[in-house]
Amino acid sequence: MSNTSLREMVIRVIDGNRYMTIGTTESDGSARVSPVYVSHDRYNDFYWVSSPDATHSRNLRARPQVSAVIFDSTAAVTSTAAVYLSGRAEEIAEAELAVACERAFLHLSGGAQAFTPDDLRGATPLRLYRLRADRHAVHIRGRDPVFGRGVDTRQVVTIGDL
Repeated sequence: MSNTSLREMVIRVIDGNRYMTIGTTESDGSARVSPVYVSHDRYNDFYWVSSPDATHSRNLRARPQVSAVIFDSTAAVTSTAAVYLSGRAEEIAEAELAVACERAFLHLSGGAQAFTPDDLRGATPLRLYRLRADRHAVHIRGRDPVFGRGVDTRQVVTIGDL
């Protein structure tokens, strides 16, 4: 599969889905996965709003290296597609909120709310988080008629500047 085809798959999957499952690490080393409503900026920065008291928020403060997956859970077994991400996640600092909110809430759909910096600072109960992906990979079905290898695999994709 050419990198162009893989990039097209990444774009299609990310644009077609609004939830990301983010994997953080607990203090005892065990994995924790959490679904979050996600938006993105150029397929490299993934944003969500959450409570700083949520377990996944506490986990990423202590251990910011995370993994995530975006996929369509309603897809037929023969039509599965997923984008796997890894990178560093962080709470957006108050000084960066104005720019980050512009980027995070530029392409919302499905009735999602755009937050302002004032909604996400001080005594408010929510914060803006970002996963800056340093690695993208796609799911290739083992029985894919063109790219299958007999077993499901992940293929790394170079995204670059989109």
